[in-house]
Amino acid sequence: MRVISYNVRYFGHALKGLASTRSSERRIAAGLALLDPLADVVCLQEIETISVRSRMAHGRAEPGETQLDSFMTELEHAFVQAGRTFPYAGFYFRAHANRIRRLNLSITTHGLVILVNTRRLKVEAHNVDAPARITHHHVELFRARKQGRICAHMKLVDSAQHPLHVFNTHLSLPTPFARGFWTRRARMGWGVNQLHEAHTLAAYVHRHSRGEPFVVCGDFNASPGSPVFHYLTGAAGFRCAESELGLVDGSSELYPTAGFMRMRMHLDHIFYGNGVRFLDLDGTAPYGDRASRFAGLSDHVPLIGRMRCDPVD
Repeated sequence: MRVISYNVRYFGHALKGLASTRSSERRIAAGLALLDPLADVVCLQEIETISVRSRMAHGRAEPGETQLDSFMTELEHAFVQAGRTFPYAGFYFRAHANRIRRLNLSITTHGLVILVNTRRLKVEAHNVDAPARITHHHVELFRARKQGRICAHMKLVDSAQHPLHVFNTHLSLPTPFARGFWTRRARMGWGVNQLHEAHTLAAYVHRHSRGEPFVVCGDFNASPGSPVFHYLTGAAGFRCAESELGLVDGSSELYPTAGFMRMRMHLDHIFYGNGVRFLDLDGTAPYGDRASRFAGLSDHVPLIGRMRCDPVD
């Protein structure tokens, strides 16, 4: 199977994050449609529902059209142009909304998406209606204002009824209210709130995979060598595709997956376990590689990998 993890920045990178654009949706859709082989599972982070930010520069939209609806339309068009059969079903997992309550208006919204190639996989279960809440509130006073973090979960089976659990997540940034944020040069993955969320995430993954093969995709806002990364690949028992295949060796600058101004960071990861084995990360390119078909489309790049599930005793 081929798996992708990609923070698409709510398709707003063309306008420096100010608002989503249809052109960004179209270009990312084209990149996915031209992959060979196609991805069987695509995990996307930073997807809106409906908000001022998602509509302001987006052009005309149908009433009630969500960002996933719009992106799926562009993805279908991309497959038509590529002369390929459209295989995907899309599932949206709501995380958070910043609202003006008296106007009943959402300024920004946040969520996760999982696309499933239904020509190869069947969805057996999911938590769309109630995604797992993993947010750690370091400062109780700001609980209502803090962006909520979730873990999406799907149980998939192939034609032979072999199971695969897919988890998609996006961890918080390190809290600036902890002393270490201001006294330590390295920050991404050192936040005490992030480590709490990593513990909650790992417990949820093990509780729901129940010893069956699993993959955990996402933007972890944690670099290799950080406490979050060490916990997930140590005590939590996760294996990391980039580490196993030699893309990282403890340095966040060796193979950056994200960038901000001149900074380059490795914040996105694919973890796995219980009989899953990654074969390659062909199609993955470091942030800043202009030869990639996904260059300049987000402040992150997609991790693209092929894996197989071996029998678990």
